[in-house]
Amino acid sequence: MSDSLPARALPNAVVGLVGTATVLGLLYFGRDVLIPITLAFILSFLIAPFVRSLRRIGLGHTASVLTGVLIVAAALLMTGAVIVSQVSRLGASLPQYQDTIAAKIETLDSLTRGTIGSLGGPAGQLIEHFTQDEPGAPDQARPGLPASSRTPVPVEVREPALKPLQLLGKIIASVWPPLEMAGIVFIVLIFVLLEHESLRDRFIRLAGGEDLRATTVAVNDAGERLSRFFISQFAVNACTGIAIWIGLSVVGLSQALLWGTMAAVLRFVPYVGFWMAAFCATLLAAAIDPGWTLALMTFGLFLVIDIIVAQTIEPKLYGHTTGLSPLSVVVAAIFWSAIWGPVGLVLATPLTLCLVVAGRYIRALKVLEIMFGELPALTMPQNFYQRVLSGDAHEIIASAKRYMQHKSLAAYCDGVLVPALHLAHFDLKDNAITPAEEVKVSTTVIAVIEALSGNPKWWKKRKTVSALAGVGIGRQLRDSRISATGEWQGSFDVPAGSLVLTVGLGTQGGELATEILVRVLREQKIDARSMSMEDLDAPAPPEASPELVSIVCLVSIDPLNDRERMEQAMRRFREDLPHCKQFAVLLPSPFENPDLRECTFEQADHVAHSFEDALQSCVKALRGRAP
Repeated sequence: MSDSLPARALPNAVVGLVGTATVLGLLYFGRDVLIPITLAFILSFLIAPFVRSLRRIGLGHTASVLTGVLIVAAALLMTGAVIVSQVSRLGASLPQYQDTIAAKIETLDSLTRGTIGSLGGPAGQLIEHFTQDEPGAPDQARPGLPASSRTPVPVEVREPALKPLQLLGKIIASVWPPLEMAGIVFIVLIFVLLEHESLRDRFIRLAGGEDLRATTVAVNDAGERLSRFFISQFAVNACTGIAIWIGLSVVGLSQALLWGTMAAVLRFVPYVGFWMAAFCATLLAAAIDPGWTLALMTFGLFLVIDIIVAQTIEPKLYGHTTGLSPLSVVVAAIFWSAIWGPVGLVLATPLTLCLVVAGRYIRALKVLEIMFGELPALTMPQNFYQRVLSGDAHEIIASAKRYMQHKSLAAYCDGVLVPALHLAHFDLKDNAITPAEEVKVSTTVIAVIEALSGNPKWWKKRKTVSALAGVGIGRQLRDSRISATGEWQGSFDVPAGSLVLTVGLGTQGGELATEILVRVLREQKIDARSMSMEDLDAPAPPEASPELVSIVCLVSIDPLNDRERMEQAMRRFREDLPHCKQFAVLLPSPFENPDLRECTFEQADHVAHSFEDALQSCVKALRGRAP
């Protein structure tokens, strides 16, 4: 049997590799066809909400689609016209700044000790062009060369004048590729919008199979996410471009409209596009101004606007829109730019978002959501247990304190600590934890609970407390607390009815849950004290009075097996402390036996299924007794 498994797994691996290679080959060699179609589909997500708005006001379906496409085409043409006109003006004005550029290059060359001047390639040729002597200046003779070699010989190359048809052919050949791409994109876009509902239904029928509901939800979610993302991104980029335009106009940089437009357009390229515009604008500012003030103001303007947009505006707009992790955006940009070039760089984020949404609802693609989604790969209890196995108490405590900025200690114990301890219990029961790992887990859990319950010197007690061999974590934590509060865990000179007595039912897990409950109650300024089942037979302290106790909490992590013992304890406390309320705190594993949540005890005044529930019940009961 064991020999047949690899034999079956090998063909599956080969099929997977061949399938992946085939898909990558189709993406690369079919990019001339796939790029315009993909662009059309992506634009449809941006225009679809506007088309639906036009239809709601009474415009026909075809008229709404054509209106939306015409508006997008007009916007793109206006943007292109602005860029072309501004670039033409910039090219015409560059010769005016040649002296300033040459002076700046010479200054930089002297600061870098000749490094700038020694550059080769296009950069070196450009620097040489700006720093060479002006035409007509006398040539400086170099020693050792004859006079004839010092006189340049002008050479003029003449080409025959082009005929009108040849000139027209050259113009068409230069503009035809982008026009062809744009034409295909807009034609496909029109038909995609016209048949939007039909295409969605066909895709659901094709990919849905038997799970029609999941596929419908996935397609709708992908469409809504992409529409929200593109509308938000378009609005943010447009506002960023307007802010750059206004800011550069105020500081006095020429062609401010060009750099505002370039910043808005290039910002669609993740991470690097905006700074490409900033770099070019800063270079122009350095060329215009003989000093460095204008260049620094230009760069500072880009920096301030990017910080405001990236750190304040975008997290609020994109935080729950894309669902992508930052690393996945970078990896996707590298992958799609390698496959499809600059267009792939722009389309990287929406394409990856589609894959992540598909992985959320299609089980076979779940790996994509785990790899590229913003959701954590491990749940908080799993992350807690993984850090405990590593003995990393500091990181757990830092994460817990961030969690507790918005929620209580009781909520953290219910949602993170207790499930993580059950995970450890499963491994311990299956002998999957070595003795060394068990000591590390115990030490780290003790340190975390000590720190979260307000012990400012928890790191000093880690070794001394965890060194008690053979003693459960709950008993160690209780002994640590008793060493700080006294044998009876506090004074008995307290008002009547102000104490809450918590009792574990004998197991080590019950002792730990009881100690956690005591610390949860004490964190809310409730005088909670713990007892074990053995303490019930011990003589009571002479200063203690039954009237001091208001509530008795019986804690169990295994209600089915502890039922008889808990009922006996309840009967005993009903005889010894008849005036007290009895709460049954049931904390079974959240990973098994869901029916235990319905377990009840008729003798109990209240049955709590979480620390938060027990805390709120105790607070309510104590307030009811207050005079």
